[in-house]
Amino acid sequence: MKQFPDSPMPASSSETRVWPPISIVIPVLNEERHLREAVRQVLSQRYAGPIEVVLAIGPSRDRTQEVADEIAADDPRVVVVPNPTGRTPNALNAAIAASGNEIIARVDGHAMLPDDYLQVAVETLEETGADNVGGVMAAEGVTPFEQAVARAMTSKIGVGGARFHTGGTAGPADTVYLGVFRRSALERVGGYDEHFQRAQDWEMNHRIRESGGLVWFQPRMRVSYRPRPDLGALARQYFHYGRWRRVVARTHEGTINLRYLAPPLAVLAILAGLVVSPFLWPGLLIPGGYLAAILVGSAVTGSGLPAAALARLPLVYVTMHMSWGWGFLTSPRRLGKPDRAGG
Repeated sequence: MKQFPDSPMPASSSETRVWPPISIVIPVLNEERHLREAVRQVLSQRYAGPIEVVLAIGPSRDRTQEVADEIAADDPRVVVVPNPTGRTPNALNAAIAASGNEIIARVDGHAMLPDDYLQVAVETLEETGADNVGGVMAAEGVTPFEQAVARAMTSKIGVGGARFHTGGTAGPADTVYLGVFRRSALERVGGYDEHFQRAQDWEMNHRIRESGGLVWFQPRMRVSYRPRPDLGALARQYFHYGRWRRVVARTHEGTINLRYLAPPLAVLAILAGLVVSPFLWPGLLIPGGYLAAILVGSAVTGSGLPAAALARLPLVYVTMHMSWGWGFLTSPRRLGKPDRAGG
């Protein structure tokens, strides 16, 4: 396995630590407002090695392309490549192809990295021998609704036990948020599968693990994430999560578990209870029991939230569960990946 230059040295060592160069790849679409700050934050990382930033720009409705070109003209560390499809996996593959370093960090335009993010990632890659390391998707909200979503996205009631949402101890993982990769691992599995409009990170990490690679969760890599701003956007987000997670399950047998099946089973149970309730009133116990559990769960997990955010938390939980479950149940087979033999 490829080794990076030198091992981390104690602070008291007189030797100079040589940090490997890193390529940061960022898919960008309609980000005129935030792009400058996102790039500035990446370039201001407390990392002593060389950094390059590759922006893959989709066909935006605003001045994103012009802003990206201006940033690249002002800083030779920034490269701009086109992404005509506007899709995330295509953007990532285009940016990776244009990058030149052996370590590749995937970053999103709205992700707010701690200033030691890259340093911790490189140290973890070296210490563990992993092919990909990543950390916590630390949702943080500003408005009462965003605060409620952030709390739901960091609780087991909202998203199950995935450590990249809820935190936990360092160790091997199925997937992680964003990711800092060895190029050799990306090349070994053929990069991101451009068929997957959503869930492409989980799907790629699955292929890395299937190829014998190691995906490692590092809780020190804590990335701030701004949740969706309203109920409709949240419902669409989780509907598509559920829809594409089923596509992954169809493509890779054996990758589904009870955590993923809980929302669709809840949707089916509630629908069944409502259908039979006109004939058998105890059917109402199913949706009623679910709502009671949500209210209790919200009271437990909402501790410390402002009153306005706490009042919205039950609705947020219901929206996340029902949207994910309905997306999973209604995921059409036409979204499945064509087999190679059939083209």
